[in-house]
Amino acid sequence: MSTPSLDDLIELGAISEAQGLQGQVKVRPHSSEPVALLSSKSIWLSLIPRRDAGASASVEYASLTQFKVKSAKMHSGNVVMALDGVSDRDQALALKGARILVARDAFPKVESDSYYWVDLIGCNVINLQNETLGEVLDVTENGAHGIIAIGDSQTKAVKYLVPFVKEVVQNVDLPSKVITLDWQSDWT
Repeated sequence: MSTPSLDDLIELGAISEAQGLQGQVKVRPHSSEPVALLSSKSIWLSLIPRRDAGASASVEYASLTQFKVKSAKMHSGNVVMALDGVSDRDQALALKGARILVARDAFPKVESDSYYWVDLIGCNVINLQNETLGEVLDVTENGAHGIIAIGDSQTKAVKYLVPFVKEVVQNVDLPSKVITLDWQSDWT
């Protein structure tokens, strides 16, 4: 398998610790429902910090290592993974801190009314009055529901933090990359 483009790889978690003596790793997932991480047959690991933390794209690309996933399961809020070629605790500990990336096209398919948050980033956001609110810059979780950060994609300045709930989100058109909200432009 060839190395995918960095733009095609999505960070889903990070290795926090070794698990047991057989080389399994404990992964801290970035999502409370790590469906894509649990179903991945192959992952990419990077020990280089994120590009926005100062690493150049060429250095990060060179640092990617692919691993086949032998098994993955939930355990106490973490994902425990067995990786091909990692067979003892010392090898697993050497991977501590590595970011786990998965090719976007390897994610499981979702139902028509469900979305991967990564697919919402970059969507234009309008309200029911057809006023442009900005672009989705980030999506996070606060425990009860998702929160979308809307703002200016050039400056990365956040103008709105909006709950991603059905009462507010009226329509998500992923092919057109447009989200319609019941949200007033003067609400901040």
